[in-house]
Amino acid sequence: MDPLKLTHVGLALASVTGFMARGVLRWRASPRLRARWLRILPHVLDSLLLATGIALAVRLAQYPFASSWLTAKLTALVVYILLGMLAMRRARGRREVALAVVAAVLVFAYMLGVAVTRQAGLGLL
Repeated sequence: MDPLKLTHVGLALASVTGFMARGVLRWRASPRLRARWLRILPHVLDSLLLATGIALAVRLAQYPFASSWLTAKLTALVVYILLGMLAMRRARGRREVALAVVAAVLVFAYMLGVAVTRQAGLGLL
């Protein structure tokens, strides 16, 4: 596998795994969630993930609004980010946190399906 694509996939897996772990900490109202590294690392991972995604798009000459699958993936990314913000900052109560985390992970699964099939349809879902 291409090193850039492998890096992108690895960063995506690290990002969603970290998100789920932080979601559990938020659900438990754990004080560990306030650790400095847990507030910084996700931004570093997600910035690198975005950079590798842009590099892959340029390399493959696939651009949003020209490639429907990439447009769908980027739209889902915005939804994933909004759900993550809801889960980590805005949700009140364990039920809201759990619903937002599960919804975000489902959106991530959709993005994965779109990336693998390069189709904006249901992907792997």
